[in-house]
Parts: sequence; structure tokens; C-alpha cells
Amino acid sequence: MSSKTPKNEPKTVAIKKRSRVPGVMITQFVEQLPPGKSIPDFARKPMTTTVQEGKKAFFKAMVSGEPPPAVTWGRTKGEMNDPEKYSTRYDERSREHVLEILSVKLDEADSYKCFATNEYGQAVCAVTLNVNEAFNKKTQNANGSKEPATQNFRAMLKKTTVVTRKKQLPVQKEGEIDPKLLELLLSAHKKDYERICLEFGVTDFRWLLKKLKQMKKEREDEQSKVVEKLENVKQIEMKSTGRAEFSFDMKLRDPNSAVNLYKDGTMIQYDDDKNSKHSLQKTDTNYLFSIKDPQQEDAGFYQVDVEETNVLTTDFQVPDVGFEAKLKDTKVTLNKDAIFQCVLSTPLNKITWSKEDTSLESGGKYEITISEDKLTHTLRIKDCQLADKGTYYAIAGITSSSASLAVQDDSSGRKSTKASDKTKQVSEQQLKFPEEGTENDDSDKSDKVAQGNVDDGKGRDGGGGDDGNGEGIDDGTGKENDGDKGDEDKSTTDDGSDKNKKKSRAALLGDDSMLDRRAQFVRGLSDLNAKVGERAELSCKLNNETSEGRWYKNGKLLTEEDGVKIIKDGACHILVIECCKEDDTAVYRFEAEGRKSEATLNVQDPPRIDPDALGKFTNPVIVRVGENAEWKLPYTGGAPMNIQWYKNDDELLPAINVKIDKSDNESQLRLTKCQRKDTGEVKIKIKNEFGVIEAVSKLIVLDKPTPPQGPVEIVESAVTSVEFKWKPPKDNGGCPITNYIIERQQVGRNKWSNLGEIPGNPSYKDTDVDPGRRYCYRIRAKNAEGISDYLQTADIPAGVLSYPGQPSTPKVVSAFRDCINLSWCPLCDTGGTKILGYNLEKNKTGTNYWSLVNQKGPITDTKFAVKDVFEGAAYRFRVSAINLSGAGEPSIPCEAVIARDPKKPPGKVTDLKLTSSSYTTFSLSWTKPKEVKGIEDEAQGYYVEIRPIESLEWTRCNATPISLTSYTVLGLKAMAAYWVRVIATNYGGDGEPQGFDNYLIAMPPPVRPRFKDRNMKTLMVVKSGNTVRLNINFEASPMPDISWVKDGIPLLKHVTITNSDRGSQLLIPTSERSDSGIYTITVKNIVGQESFSVEIRVTDDPKPPGPIELDQNIPGTVTLSWTPSPDEKRDDRLHYMVSKRDSFKRTWRTVADNLFNNKFTVVNIMPGREYYFRVFAKNDMGLSPPSESPMFALKKEKEKFKVDMPQMKALDFQSPPSFIIPLKRRTAPKGYECEMSCAVKGNPAPRVTWYHNNISLNTNTNYHITNVCGVCSLLILRVAPQDNGEYKVIIENKLGSAESTMTLNVRE
Repeated sequence: MSSKTPKNEPKTVAIKKRSRVPGVMITQFVEQLPPGKSIPDFARKPMTTTVQEGKKAFFKAMVSGEPPPAVTWGRTKGEMNDPEKYSTRYDERSREHVLEILSVKLDEADSYKCFATNEYGQAVCAVTLNVNEAFNKKTQNANGSKEPATQNFRAMLKKTTVVTRKKQLPVQKEGEIDPKLLELLLSAHKKDYERICLEFGVTDFRWLLKKLKQMKKEREDEQSKVVEKLENVKQIEMKSTGRAEFSFDMKLRDPNSAVNLYKDGTMIQYDDDKNSKHSLQKTDTNYLFSIKDPQQEDAGFYQVDVEETNVLTTDFQVPDVGFEAKLKDTKVTLNKDAIFQCVLSTPLNKITWSKEDTSLESGGKYEITISEDKLTHTLRIKDCQLADKGTYYAIAGITSSSASLAVQDDSSGRKSTKASDKTKQVSEQQLKFPEEGTENDDSDKSDKVAQGNVDDGKGRDGGGGDDGNGEGIDDGTGKENDGDKGDEDKSTTDDGSDKNKKKSRAALLGDDSMLDRRAQFVRGLSDLNAKVGERAELSCKLNNETSEGRWYKNGKLLTEEDGVKIIKDGACHILVIECCKEDDTAVYRFEAEGRKSEATLNVQDPPRIDPDALGKFTNPVIVRVGENAEWKLPYTGGAPMNIQWYKNDDELLPAINVKIDKSDNESQLRLTKCQRKDTGEVKIKIKNEFGVIEAVSKLIVLDKPTPPQGPVEIVESAVTSVEFKWKPPKDNGGCPITNYIIERQQVGRNKWSNLGEIPGNPSYKDTDVDPGRRYCYRIRAKNAEGISDYLQTADIPAGVLSYPGQPSTPKVVSAFRDCINLSWCPLCDTGGTKILGYNLEKNKTGTNYWSLVNQKGPITDTKFAVKDVFEGAAYRFRVSAINLSGAGEPSIPCEAVIARDPKKPPGKVTDLKLTSSSYTTFSLSWTKPKEVKGIEDEAQGYYVEIRPIESLEWTRCNATPISLTSYTVLGLKAMAAYWVRVIATNYGGDGEPQGFDNYLIAMPPPVRPRFKDRNMKTLMVVKSGNTVRLNINFEASPMPDISWVKDGIPLLKHVTITNSDRGSQLLIPTSERSDSGIYTITVKNIVGQESFSVEIRVTDDPKPPGPIELDQNIPGTVTLSWTPSPDEKRDDRLHYMVSKRDSFKRTWRTVADNLFNNKFTVVNIMPGREYYFRVFAKNDMGLSPPSESPMFALKKEKEKFKVDMPQMKALDFQSPPSFIIPLKRRTAPKGYECEMSCAVKGNPAPRVTWYHNNISLNTNTNYHITNVCGVCSLLILRVAPQDNGEYKVIIENKLGSAESTMTLNVRE
């Protein structure tokens, strides 16, 4: 494994390719890939990852290519040769290549690269590893006592923390929604949407819900990859404990997944210690993040990510607000309402109300109201019970105020009633308070005192006892709580320098709320830990700059004569101890105007090491195998000291070969009979109750090296030499390899020959070999300590004659009148031996002779300048490679190049226009640029380039220049927009591009929709149960929108519509009668629209009508009536047909059709005949089976038979011949048949004669002449130019003659 790019065999070309995976760079080594082969590519590239220091890091990649590529890894800032640190493997089941980095360190945060290589190319992609610094967790000593985390002294000196940043949210653009708003809404509850939107100035957020729903689905899909369950998300809010907290329940898919916390995009560190600034308390699946003692600088945009997936976003706001009227203790009787009210100095839309550590929400038991000016906030507790008593908090930003609620039983009597009435009066005054005015009072300012744990022993602040109200209680961090009149207000400190605040509204609530006007602590003292010899500084701040104060140490007044420095900087008072000693540990107090603040200074004496002794200790200890190694280190620090020695992170305990001596100020380690495996890091850890320090040294045990590593790689196997290489020993014995000793044995013999020693380069070339024989070699490594065991190679054959392959065609770099510069690619097929050089040959166009250019010897480079040329002559060149066996086959000659000075690039093409376009093509034309002597030469070809409108890269459509001034661009995406330009070129270079002013859209010219079939049916009849398939063809551009309706309403789901750019198909797989109706298709685009309607009738074979009844009302007629067919009600087009048959003709004849009633009268009934009638039901499908009537007959009265013979008259039918239809003029294409005809009459039948240019054709066999019933025809099977002319028909009989003529034109 190496951090460098893998070495490949000599490449012919280096063609850059685009991968389908973003961020992957592909290089192709050959000009044309063999069939079935492919270059490497990434099916899935490795992903950037962030891990914690000490954890494992994984990179996984999937590659493709034929043959399968080899995968290697590298990094930018170092080597990756340590197999114990970097492990690679291939997972057959998932087909993934995996790089595993064990126990990641901070200095391994780097950019890593993955290489996929085969003989045809290489794919490379880069990925980043981010490393977070490990948490500082407490450890336990051997006795079980907790001690501070171990300090790594070397890491403190040499390493820096890797600070990672989260990808920033997009910057808000003018007129668009702030991206932070959307991120907050994704993690917020629906009931908070309105409040969050108002904070961002959005008053109507309903239009955001659709986009928010889509974003939530995408975010949930991302979270599902790393999180199984995420619920109970609670936004950040201040708690009565003085901490800001937010929490959620989460179950991870991988318990080892990193959970990162970001503030405004920057990662912040946290641990599980509640006393830390940022901490995480994890209980089962519940995650509780908290910020201790939040300040103004803690406000920001907090996000929690699992790996790189966001699971929670919350906004922590710290408004500059204080309490002008604080909460007051309240007493109520049972079942009455209690009211808490406060007045803010700055309007706020919402504050947090809580009882103990539980947040309160408006609704049910509690009613929270806010005044119109957003200053007065009220909490009403309804129907108070005994369980409601306790302490209630109002939290605004990071300031808070608290008061207690006492609930008394009614049985307490009149006294309780009076107290309740008094409380009620106070509550009513509070409710009326927002309506009353106030005045400015500069001297009345509310204190902001941070909420904290009471009396934790770290600091104590309070007022003097002369006001009768008692002392305040410290919050544990050196910040005071005002003890004025028992009020337990817990507010964060502030400068209080605002001169324009309103007069405190607390005066309206009673005299009890008046504030003390003496000096107040804006910031109290804080407990401090300092080390011996270091500088310590205690400071506090009052609310005015005129107050003076005094410092005390354990109750004793301090002055600068006591070795301290007392500084007053405005309202700040500072006590400085320049060099701390152990006796400086004490309780320090500052007093001013009856107020005081206390803090404890703890002076610690952690272990210390003299720098000179540390420098001497860190020098490596070098010994030989079997010798002893010894370390000694003095130290100072407070007793007791705990000393531990480690070797390679394993603790050393006294043993046979381990001796450890300890004293109060020195420790010694002695290792006896050291072995090579003992080489490594030796560390001493010194700790006491105040801290830990470490020192690191190194042990190097010298020994002879291990054998060189295989496998042995054959570099060259030539006729006269064999060259091979190997890997250096895995362990060099602690000192450099100086030489390698080589021995050789010819296969088949027992003797080993010593070939001598070579320098430390792990390769060897044996020049004393016989062609075709096989040899075996032994290799030993040598250093200053001795010689290693040998590495034996496999049999290596000496080569036979093997010539190199054919090089690629040389390329012309530049041409001048006296010089032509050529270059070619290195050869891939070397014939198994080293390439010694190249032969370059030239051929003058018009001759068959190739002459050698390099007369002085082979060309060792892959480029050459040919100077033996004549101006104006054309030359071709070819190149052949030379190895130890000789010269190989020459390459394919290059194109002829003329020895002349280069031209100037041509100018811009003119008159560029789009001649036609379609959904996939552009057809272009242009005019050749004009030649400007000395500035722009003649154009020899043209390139056409396109660029999609969303891309910045131009793509060349033709790889070689075209000589025509027109071109068709193929393979476009339908309706996509492209920029198009044309570049003129010659061998002097490319000219300036000429493009269109606007982009072009891949579409045909706009065409209004129209239907192509002129004879489209407007009615379709389909039998019930059959398939209905209706195809409508149209043409339109651009692609139209197609819609179908049935009787003006949308189609049902079982009707399938298939659309294309040329037509639409309506399909009903199984039709029913309910599918009958008028179907209308509407085709619409930007040019216009067109509609067409088709009536589809779904029906079935009709059922026959009922029995027929016959009735004769009028002589000679009969009336038929019948029962309607059952289908008459379902088919409005059903009608009836009546037929009859009599005994005279014996055939059925239709007497009536299209009857839409159930009665018909048949006339002309002849007496003496028998009649039969049938009635059919008829619809669009056809006839039903008939309903037959009984026989009907009328009796006939006989009369005398009398025959009237007509008088016969003789007729003469003879007539002269004449034309009923004469000949007509004809034009026929050459090679096609032509027929001429006419119709004649005459009695007797006339004789017909055909003439062409007055020549009779009756006997010409090339013409087919017929006369059928007076229709006379002449047929010419294949018309030729000689058939042009006048054709005549003459008809004649004994009564006369007639003729008709016509002209035949033959068209080429």
C-alpha cells in the first residue's frame, strides 16, 4: 500500500473520460478499446466520513471494468505502508473494496484517494477523513477513586485539534424565505409553527406547508439510513436549574455512529459530565443535551447530526431583557385561582413558565396570557389544590424570576379568608397593571442574577444585614442572588447601564416590590483553581463606577503590602496574585457598601518535569539484542505521587526482566536482556490529586534484518540479461540495509555461485546468462548487525528473441518550412525487454522510398524535430521501436504534412443560421470567413460546439474538422435548450467562435395541432365485451398536451390512454354498454388547439320481439302488432323490420324497415293467397331472430278468364355507328402501362380499327386491343418515347362511319 499513484506499464495515450459518478476522474490508456473490454469506473465511490479519535474509520468502494480493475489506496500527507494501521480487503458478498484505519489519530485527518486500475485505464476519486478530538473523561485509579483525565504531554506539544464545520445553509436571497426557518420547522411541533414563523416575519405560513411536507419526507428518508426511531423531540428552553436543555428519543441503527453537535455550523465538543459547559446525558434511547450557565455568546443555531444526517435543529435565542416587576409569593385558599405576573423591560412574544423542573403550557389547568405591548406576562393557576403548591418560575431568555405558591384549606377560618381576599386584591391589581402609566426613573434598575444550585460551596454573595431582609443565596458560581425581602429571583447578570428604562412597574403592585438602591453586584466572584507558580486573578463587577471596596483573605483585610495587586477599573475590581504559593489557598471576599461576594482560590501543585531532564529522557535508547536498557527521570510536585511505566501502551509491572525503582522525586526503569520485539515506545505517567503528566521515550533494539520479502517480480527477461526486483525486509533490524548478497544456481545443477554484494536498492540485473536457460537466485539482506536468512526466487528463464510491437501513429506537433516537429506515445508491447529507443523514417509524397531520419542512432525520447525537409514538399512519417532483440514493426504512417510556415488562425464565420430543427437535431449553415492578409488566413475546416443551458462546458460535435459550410447536430434531448457556436480552423489554429444571440430549443418549427386522417370515423359501433381501440393521429409542435373527455367529463379509470408525439390511443379492454358516449380528444400547444369527437356505441345482438297479432280492418290490408323486444328500453337506436312471404312467390320480401313503433299495416293483400309475416328487431349490430306470425289468407271469388291480345307492330332497330364516350387526351410516365378506351354503338355492330399516326394497329402484336359489348380498349404494357403521337379509332357499318382522335404524351 502506498500513498503514491500506482505505477502502470508504459501507456500509449492519456485520454480523459467523464464518469457517470460525480467526482471521479478517468484516464484511458489506449486509443480504442478491444471488443468486450472496458476502462475502470466507480459504481459507488467512497464517502467522506467523520470519526472520533481512537475509533475505526472505514472507506468502501464498488468498481467496474473488464478485466476487473485492481484497487489501491493512498493519502496526501503521508505513507500507508503499515499493515497494522491500514487494512484493505475485498468483500465477495457485497462486492465492496474496504479500507479500514484502526485507532484513528488526529494527524490522520487527511484527503485519501482510491485508485481502480486495469491495463486499459485508471479511475481515481478523492475522499476526506475528518477526526474529532476525543472526550476528556474521568478515569479511576487502582484504588477506585476518581481522578482527572490523563494529560498527554506530547500531544499537547505537537498536536492541534481538528475543527470541522458543518455544511452551511444557503444564504437568504432577497424576496425568498430564510433557509433557517425551514430547518427549524422540520424539527418543530405543528403547534409551534405560527410562533416560529412570526419570529421570522412570516404572518401566513399555510403556503409553506406543501413544501415543508416534501422536505420532511426527504429528511425522514435520510434519517432512516442511520436512525431506526426518532420521537419526543423537544426544542431548547431554559430550565429553572439555570441550564438550557433540549432532548429527543432516538434509536440508532449502528450504536457506534458518531453523534455530533454544531452551533452555527461549527462543531462543538461535549461530554457526559454535568459540570461541563456542554454535556450529553444518555439514558437508554433518550438523549438530553444541556448548556451550563448560558450567556449571550451561547445564543445560536444548534443542530444535532448522526454521522452526516441532521436529526434535530433548534434556535437558542438570548434576548437582552430583564424583569422590571418580578414574581411575588402568593397564598390562595383551596379551589381558588392563583395568579403570577411579571413585567419585562423589553417586549417578548413568549416566555417560559415552569414549576420546579417541569414546563407549563397554556390550556386546562393553566392559563397563560400576554398583554398587547408584550411586556406583561401572566400565569393563572385554576382551581388550586394542595398538590399545586411549590415554586414557580418565569424564564425570559437567560434571566428568571421565581415565587412560591401556598395553598390553604378553608378550615383555617376568617384569617385565611382575609389573606385570600388580600391575595385576590393583589391579583386584580396585577391584571389592571398594564392599563396604568409609568414614568422614567434612572435609579431604578432590575438586577440580572444567574440561576444556579443553592449553596454548593463554591461562592457566596449577599448584602449586609442592616436592611433587615437577610442575605442573598449564591448560585454556586460566584454570582449573587438578591436576598431583598426574601425574593428568590434568579436572573443572569448584566451591566445595567441603560439610562432610558421605564420606571419600575413593581411599585404598582405594592410596597413589597421596591428595589434596594445600594451598590449591587453585576458579576460576583467565581471560585478559581491555580497552579503553583502561576498567576491568579479574582474579579467582580458592581453596577456603578463610584463605589469603593475592600478585599479580605480568610477574613483578614488585604493590602498591596501582602504581596498582592489590587486594581480598580471603573466598576470592575480585580485582585491579582502574580506567583501562587500553597499558602495562598484561602477564601477571598470583596465588600462594597454593605454588599459582599466570596470565592475560594485553590492552589494546586501538579507533577512537573524539568525541561532539561525531559529532553534527555525523550532521546531514544539504542541497544543490541541481549543488552540492558535503562531510563531515569526526576520530577517534582505535591505528594503523594503515583508512578506508572508503559511500553507500547501496555503497563509494565515488576518482573524478571523489568525492574522499577521509585522515590519521592525520581523513578527508574531497567529492562534486561532486550529482544528485537521489545522495540517501541516507553512512557512514564506521573499523577497526583492535582493532575497528570506524561513523558515519552523510545527503545530501539538492534538485530540482523529479517529476510527480504517476496514475491520476486521479473522486470526484464532478455536474451543476454535477466532483471528482477523484490521488497525490502519487513524489519530492517533497527538500522539501514547496507547491501544485498546475491547467489545464483542454474536449474538442473547443485552448485550455487556467489554473484557478490550490491548496494541497498532491492533490484538486480544479471547480464551473464545463456538464452533459454533457467536460473534460481538467493537474496540475503545485510546491515551493520549481521546478515539475514535468504529469500529464494522461483525459476527465472532467460529470454529469446522477442521484438517490440507496433507503435502508435506519430503526430505532427508543428510544421515550418525548414523543420517538422513530431511526437508519439510510449510503447505498451515492449517484447518483454527494455525499449532502447526508436527509429524514425520519412517518405516524400509521390515516392516509394522510406529513408531513416535518425542516422546517428536510436531516438531515446518520444519526440523529434526533422530538419532535413524542403519547403513546400509533403512528407509522411512512421516510427518503430528498438529493444534488445532489435527493431520491431513500423507504425502506420501519419497523414502527409507540408513543410511550410504556420498560418494565422481564420476569422469568425458569417451568416450563421438555423435551417431546420427537430426534437433531436439542429441543421446549421454559415458562410466561409473572409481572408485578411497577415491577420486572418483561409479557413480549412470547421468545428461545431454545443453547450446545454444549465452547463458551463462546451462539447465539440465533430472530432475532426468538416470542410462543408453546413452541419446537422444529432442526439439532442427533446425540448432542451442549447447554446450553439461554430469555429473556423486551419493548421494555424482555431479562430474565434461565432454563436447565436439566443439559445436554441430542440424542437421542430411551431405547428398548430391538426388531425392527419381526413376520413376519420365519427361513429364506432362495438359489441359488448369486445375491445375498443381508437387511434387518433395528429401533428403538432412543440409536443402538445392531450386530454380526453367522455360526454364532457373525465374518463373512468378502466379507460387507458397512450400518448405519443404523433398520436394518441384510447383503449377499453372489455367494453360495456355504459361505455357508450361521445369521446372528445383535445390537442393543445403554445400555437393553438384542436378537438375531435367520436361517438362510440357499445351494444349487443338484439333479442327478438314478442308474438305477432294480425288484424284486418280494411279489405286488402292487414295490420300487424307485436310485443316490444326486451332491448328496446336499453337501446334507443333499436327498430323493427317486417318481411312477408305469400304462397305465390314463395320468397321473403321486406315490406317495412326502420319502424320505431310496434304496429304496421301491410297493403295489397291479394285474395286467394296465403301470407306469412316475420318481424325482426334490428340495431347497429344486426338483426335478431324473427318473430313469426300465423298464416293469413283471403278467400278469392272466381271470374270468367278473358285474354286481351295486343296488336303487334314491326320495329326497325338499325342505326349508323356513333361514339357514346369518345377518346380522351392522356399523359403517361415512361415505363408504365397506358390504356385508352371509348364506348361505341351501332346496328349492325360496327367494325373498329385503331390507328397510330395514321398507321393501323389491328395487326400489331405490341398492342392489346379488345372490344367488349361496345367498349373498345387499347393497352400499351410499357410506354416508350416512340409511343408519342396521335391515336385514332374509326368505326363503320353499312349505314356509315365515325372516328375519334386523341394525343398521347410520354413523360420522362
